[in-house]
Amino acid sequence: MRNVKKAIAATAAIATLVGLAACGNGSGDGNANKGDADKAELVFWGWDSGNSMKDIIAKFEKANPGITVKFNNTGTAEKTSTALSNAIAAGNGAPDVVMLEDPTVTQFAVTDGLVDLSEFGADKLADDFAAGPWNKLQYNSKPYALPIDSGPEMFFYNKAVFDKAGVDGESIKTWDDYYEAAKKIRATGSYITNLAGTSNDYQPFTAQIWQAGAQPWKVDGEKITINMTKDEGMQRYIKFVQKLIDEDLVDTKTPNWSDDWNRELNDGTIASLTIGAWMPINLMTGAPDQAGNWRVAQLPQWEEGQEVSAEDGGSALAVVKLSKNQAAAYKFIEYMTHGDGAQVMADTGTFPSLKKILTSDSFTDPTTEANKKTNDYFGGQNVNEVLSEAAQRPTEKFQYLPYNPFAQSSYGDEVSKAYTGEITLEQALENYGKKLAEQGEQQGYTVTVK
Repeated sequence: MRNVKKAIAATAAIATLVGLAACGNGSGDGNANKGDADKAELVFWGWDSGNSMKDIIAKFEKANPGITVKFNNTGTAEKTSTALSNAIAAGNGAPDVVMLEDPTVTQFAVTDGLVDLSEFGADKLADDFAAGPWNKLQYNSKPYALPIDSGPEMFFYNKAVFDKAGVDGESIKTWDDYYEAAKKIRATGSYITNLAGTSNDYQPFTAQIWQAGAQPWKVDGEKITINMTKDEGMQRYIKFVQKLIDEDLVDTKTPNWSDDWNRELNDGTIASLTIGAWMPINLMTGAPDQAGNWRVAQLPQWEEGQEVSAEDGGSALAVVKLSKNQAAAYKFIEYMTHGDGAQVMADTGTFPSLKKILTSDSFTDPTTEANKKTNDYFGGQNVNEVLSEAAQRPTEKFQYLPYNPFAQSSYGDEVSKAYTGEITLEQALENYGKKLAEQGEQQGYTVTVK
């Protein structure tokens, strides 16, 4: 069956899979496996960056005495998706509930590995979540996971560097404003930002083209259309970024998340970032010498007066199709993302996707210990108030490829050549599109390249 072929990932996590599979469930038809919503022994795969799972699970089990949850910490998103792919391909050993990065949900939805959660009424929860994370989890207009967190793309800037260049960060409302600011900042010896085109730039890249209204790929069942350079939104993005490269307005040598990156954020060489709302803690630890200087603002817009956002990162919970306890599994993920568990996760540092938390007084209260520490670093600004506004802005619909991990890993191989000046960004993205098409064809899709 072609769907099984598409679901097979690299077998690097086989050792992890073997250990986890012993606790997993057997095969079966998802529609016949709803099970008892009030009685089940669930297996849950995921990671625990906030060290909150034990507490949340204990509270869930207390509220639902007939259900137990065994959490297997799979370590990373990549290991989790690889192990799940192998379990689905084998037809057994899969968990009931799985945590996935948002872009990976489509991969498993297309290959029929996840349950359509509208069967349990999840489609009626759309208005309760921020639009960005909710939209990423849809396939054929149906939700295949519920969002844990949100990562609206933000504009973080170093006010001290901007002031030195005579730039008012708050006045940057459009990408044209951003370009003019970039020229002034470069004249002082700093760069407005860094762009190196590595695989670590993939998520900001997808967020920025998403905000530009681009549709570089479209997935329609077994058919995929790749349009990396002729799409109107892609042309808008390519033209703008190429101008930044040609005029030496961005640091093209320093990749995100490198030691040099942190050093340049810390000494003011890199003066701003467009990155997810989860970034404050990373700035606080990576650029401690700039305490009091950084600020956060809404993302610049392509057209003045717009308020369009996009997502950079995020994770979600899904029910695996092989599970024989789907009803209980859904009850658990609803508790984690929409119920009391969502507040516990927010309290331990997860940037929320649930509107009632985003708009709550406690989330934006500048007197809480966590908020005060962050706000002090940002010069007294109420950071969560700005982030909350961004998370509630509208987003366009945006699809990810059903082999998103490959799209991310191969992005740097092709696109980095544009930042070293070997080829233009348009040529690099055209080559990247061809590589994505080849991968799709190898996985059994019918691919059209425009």
